[in-house]
Amino acid sequence: MRKPRSIARLSDLFALATVTGLFLLSPASPYQPKPFTITDKVEIYHRRVLPADSLRQALRYVEEEKRAMEYYLRTHNIDDNGFPLVAQYNNRLQAEYRQLCRDTTPGIRYKTTMVRIPARERPFVAYCTEGGYWRGGRFYLGKPFSGKAIMRDWRGRIVSALIQADTIATATRIDAQGVYQGQMDSQLMACGQGVMDEWDGCHKEGFWREDVQHGFGFDSSPQHQLRVGEWKNGKFLGERLRYTAERIYGIDISRHQHEKGRKLYGINWQQLRITSLGERHQTEGRTFPISFIYIKATEGVTIKNRYFPSDYHQARRHNLRVGAYHFFSMSTPALQQVRHFLRYSIIKPDDLPPVLDVEPSESQIKKMGEEELMRRIRQFMQIVEIHTGKRPILYVSQGFVNNHMKNAADIKQKYNVWIARYSQYKPDLKLLFWQLCSDGKVEGITGPVDINVFNGYQGQYEEFLRTGFHQ
Repeated sequence: MRKPRSIARLSDLFALATVTGLFLLSPASPYQPKPFTITDKVEIYHRRVLPADSLRQALRYVEEEKRAMEYYLRTHNIDDNGFPLVAQYNNRLQAEYRQLCRDTTPGIRYKTTMVRIPARERPFVAYCTEGGYWRGGRFYLGKPFSGKAIMRDWRGRIVSALIQADTIATATRIDAQGVYQGQMDSQLMACGQGVMDEWDGCHKEGFWREDVQHGFGFDSSPQHQLRVGEWKNGKFLGERLRYTAERIYGIDISRHQHEKGRKLYGINWQQLRITSLGERHQTEGRTFPISFIYIKATEGVTIKNRYFPSDYHQARRHNLRVGAYHFFSMSTPALQQVRHFLRYSIIKPDDLPPVLDVEPSESQIKKMGEEELMRRIRQFMQIVEIHTGKRPILYVSQGFVNNHMKNAADIKQKYNVWIARYSQYKPDLKLLFWQLCSDGKVEGITGPVDINVFNGYQGQYEEFLRTGFHQ
């Protein structure tokens, strides 16, 4: 008698798999995905109660932003990176300000932001899940999707998106932080171009990666100065300038442009022209004329620049705008230093405002104390202004401003600031001049030269020359 086979034939296995598959896809199957019902009207919204003084607060916020916008638009033009984006947002800001001024209704307000899907579009909206999507009451497994969809990200936030072949073309997300509109990645995180309006008044626009600004963009906020430039992982790096012939360039010199070791060098004033802005700044072979020059006159209470008188007269003779600066000493009283500076320097009515150069080390600041240092700076600046009739300029580094001038708002408001920052990026604060390098090259001068650029263009520069102060 023959024994029965213990192994099923391939045809038997195929028949079993077919029956199992039909059962799983049957509406009666317990493993069938549960239907997702889209109501007649889908609303994704965020609602918050505004306090009674919300109108006044909102007006203050918008006014702060307007002032920052006005400053930016005064010191930039259409050739600057991001100018059209900022100008477009400024138009929106002006309209918002007018609306706030018209809205005088008292009492508690509710601010609601929503994405609404009308009933007539209901059959065309899908709910996307892992491995498939629901649309029109049916579940589609593993098929590429195109159209309007609603999803949840890994944090539970609802996203309304327009999808093309399983790729998000554009999306809107409303959460406790604000409203984001723009491109997203497959994880429903802001990625690519997008705009974020936060509930605290911040407006962020540009390129994003992993839900933070990354690449070029800008951030307008009532809490800080307008930031336009490059970002990396949510951190603002700064604005990278375009170096064109329309910008205003200048240099500052001392005895170091005349003395190299034991050798002495003169300056060929007829040949002066900037040929390099240093290693960090590419100019594509362009050269630039020199519009202004600052010359060191004194340091402390005893040091004089022996070349100051001749350099000063030569600069004026060659129609350069010229100014004098004093290098501040941390070891002698400010009163004695200002007397020394006024006694030796030359400051004529049509000269540039005089400059106080403050470059202390951290140990010197700690020894003297910030409050005492600010007191001496104020004393020096006030006496110079009284004796010359010109409001002096303060030369410092951006690190000095950020770390040691937090309690010296009066100095930053009353006096123009000249910032030294040897970087690819412009300093992130209001300033008059930016000293962008110490390794520049100037035809007619031997060795490296400090190169500076005016914060603005010809119209603002002429106003500064006329008034002695840069608004």
